[in-house]
Amino acid sequence: MIRTLALAAVMFAASVSPAFAQRAVVRGLDKITGHARDYTLTLGRPARVGSLEVIARSCAKSAPEETPEVSIYLEIFDHPAAREGEESERREVFHGFMYASSPGLNGLDHPTYDIWAIDCR
Repeated sequence: MIRTLALAAVMFAASVSPAFAQRAVVRGLDKITGHARDYTLTLGRPARVGSLEVIARSCAKSAPEETPEVSIYLEIFDHPAAREGEESERREVFHGFMYASSPGLNGLDHPTYDIWAIDCR
């Protein structure tokens, strides 16, 4: 009886836990040109969005029976243009979770680019 209850508790906990993915999908918007594009990021590998370097560290999607939610932990660095012969300085502009259901909750504050969470794959 106790084993059955323990097994049921483990199965229930596993079914309601979020699904973690190996890839994160974000949308990048260039505010100057108005062009938007989706980027599929492999966790831990940097990708370029204009002058930004975007690194997804984790991506979680809620269980199907729960309210739909995607949360992506991102680190975003800016590489502003450097003068001739100088190396551009890498500057952190964002680190934290972005949520697909609330793009304005914890967003990137950058004059040229907007980035928001879309999906986990």
